[in-house]
Amino acid sequence: MKPEDVEVVRGVVLSRSGVVIDPTKIYLIESRLAPLVRREGFASHTELIQAVRSRRDEKLMWALTEALTSSETSFFRDGAPFDQFRDEILPELAARRGERPIRVWSAACSTGQEPYSLAMIVDAERSKLPGAQIELFGSDLSERCLEKAQTGLYTQFEVQRGLPIRLLVRHFEPADELWALSPRVRQMVRWRRINLLADLRALGQFDVIFCRNVISAFDEAVRRRVLEQLANALPEDGRLILGLDETVIGVTEALQPVPGRRGVYAPSPGFRRAA
Repeated sequence: MKPEDVEVVRGVVLSRSGVVIDPTKIYLIESRLAPLVRREGFASHTELIQAVRSRRDEKLMWALTEALTSSETSFFRDGAPFDQFRDEILPELAARRGERPIRVWSAACSTGQEPYSLAMIVDAERSKLPGAQIELFGSDLSERCLEKAQTGLYTQFEVQRGLPIRLLVRHFEPADELWALSPRVRQMVRWRRINLLADLRALGQFDVIFCRNVISAFDEAVRRRVLEQLANALPEDGRLILGLDETVIGVTEALQPVPGRRGVYAPSPGFRRAA
């Protein structure tokens, strides 16, 4: 790809998703766009970019954006956040909420492994949380990722990444060359296409928000705006869980770290009073 073509791609993606594409990673850009080139019947990447320039077709530009913003994911990725959710966050919220629903949102969840991991935890912990009502939501910018997530179908490679064998046996069945998640677990998650750049107030509040390995892809202004919207979507005792290497420090005062819990943040009372 020519440098000017790369800049067209970067501009389209930034304006629609807030994600900053590294212009030096031309091989990654080309490999991510290759399926779109084939699917749309273009002869080359250059022809695709020319069509984007000349037609300004929103559907095509969104398809390009989705191709370059789909993130890597796996079941129980990084481990620790799921342990904290199971052992600390969920029991504490259940004790406080009583019969009020506990709302958990997995934002930018790609092909669904994260919300399904949370669903498997909730399924296993139900007997310890009598009366607790737990609502699970998954969202992503990409319609194609959400379509795959809702099928609950995963390859052998995908289930081997992070999924304990006992959970594979308990919750999945072979389906030709794939593994099919049980309908019971699939039905625990509700799905919606959400762009984190949009106004999120209509979504209401969530007790726990997983938004991991996402904000680091944004430019600084978008990162601040998204984090502040997520902070406003949390109650005072809510929790935002970011990637283990992500931080709000130096970005916004809307959130504060939970001591001793890497990647876990709570709304800052001062920010909420000022909001």
